[in-house]
Amino acid sequence: MKNQEATTATSLDLDTGNKFIDWFSQKQNRHAATIMGLVAICSAWALSNDMRWLYLLVYVWFGLIYGMFLQYGRFCMASAVRDLFAVGVSRMAVGVMIALCLYSMVAAVVNISGFGTFHPHPLGWHIIIGGLIFGFGIIFTGGCASGSLYKTGEGNMASALVLLSISFSQAFFVNLGDWSDKLAPASWTASALDKGMPEELSVEHGWFDQFTAGYIWDLEAATLADMMNVTQPIAKYFLTDSLLVTILPASIILVVLYKAYYCKGYLRRQKIEKQGMTCHLGGVWSMITSSKNTAIAGIGLGIFSGLHVWATGALRESYGIFNFGELLEDMGHTAGLSIQGTVFDPGYWYITTQEAQWGAWVMENVGMDMRSNIFFGMDNGIPNPLINAPGFMSIGIILGAATLALLRREFKWKIPNMETAFFALAGGLLMGIGARIAMGCNIGAFFATVANGDISGWMFLLGMVAGGYLGVQAFNFWMNWRTSQIDDCPL
Repeated sequence: MKNQEATTATSLDLDTGNKFIDWFSQKQNRHAATIMGLVAICSAWALSNDMRWLYLLVYVWFGLIYGMFLQYGRFCMASAVRDLFAVGVSRMAVGVMIALCLYSMVAAVVNISGFGTFHPHPLGWHIIIGGLIFGFGIIFTGGCASGSLYKTGEGNMASALVLLSISFSQAFFVNLGDWSDKLAPASWTASALDKGMPEELSVEHGWFDQFTAGYIWDLEAATLADMMNVTQPIAKYFLTDSLLVTILPASIILVVLYKAYYCKGYLRRQKIEKQGMTCHLGGVWSMITSSKNTAIAGIGLGIFSGLHVWATGALRESYGIFNFGELLEDMGHTAGLSIQGTVFDPGYWYITTQEAQWGAWVMENVGMDMRSNIFFGMDNGIPNPLINAPGFMSIGIILGAATLALLRREFKWKIPNMETAFFALAGGLLMGIGARIAMGCNIGAFFATVANGDISGWMFLLGMVAGGYLGVQAFNFWMNWRTSQIDDCPL
């Protein structure tokens, strides 16, 4: 009997080994394993040099997770907006609402535990205007800020051009220079000068500085619970910030999506004539589960976005820091810090600001002055990309998406034609400008914001949806014009 069991075990071991050899013999699988192996090796090397690099590695590994879920569900808020207005499909928008609700519940738990890292955004007109510009741009790029990252990981070079355009457009925009001073209202200039800026900076350095110091800094920033002076933890984080700000509005949006885009087709397919509450509840559930991949991606993104906040918050408490710049200074990396000794370190899922730092780092290294402004000089710094923690989160998204795309046989190098490349660069330019005016993108100004009880995120969504609608109309006009030119062209 023992010999028989040993023989069976050996046979199973050989079978497992053969399956692994077969799996590893496929080029795509080897490439995927190589990516993950290199990330693991580099992580171990960083920790062997200084365990404090764990803070940066949290961003890296959560970025990998985000990238995998984004690619798995082809999760893109540009697609959500475009699909609604162009083809009347609500699948992606439903997935976004699912992710939003789950993120808010996890964020509530994290905040109660005392590890929250979120800071609410100033509430003002700039959010809608920035969202409008951003939303218009995403239609022409075919991807939002997060969508462009995961599509780059799939080998889409048009999306890589979008990232390039977003990075440099933001860096240029926040560093416009003295010529743009006249574009700022006198009230902004006066308010900025009254604040007594450090000698290293000048509030007359450009429009964006005056916009920041003379307008943004004068606005109130608070979650709904803080506005209502709710202090009891359960009432504050679960009932107010999660339920009132996120879950109820998202549920209303799901009902609207069902009635506007899904109900009629569902009733027809089910051959339901007598409608009732039960049949409509079944319809809503059918809408939510109609695309399993998108639903799973939404669930995963919602949960891990909250866990990311917990991880960075726990490490901040462990190290006794408020900002990653403090760790960098302790480790001797001071060159990229702001005059306050800080770098951009949101503590949660964010995208566009670290990309602005990439563009600024390149521009600074070719001789441009990129620090005589509030955005880089005072607040976010310009760290070397090799020690930029949120920057590595974006790189992690690309690598995570590439890994899963290889495993799913969906990786393919795609070289854009001239028209697609132009749209990618122009759309990325608009996304970069919109993100800076709104102080964030579809992730930082909407997804993470709403999930943490900040109503300004819904304002960004309103602007982004309006911009997306206008973008669809403009894109359709362009395509119709192009088609008419081709039809009118003589043979």
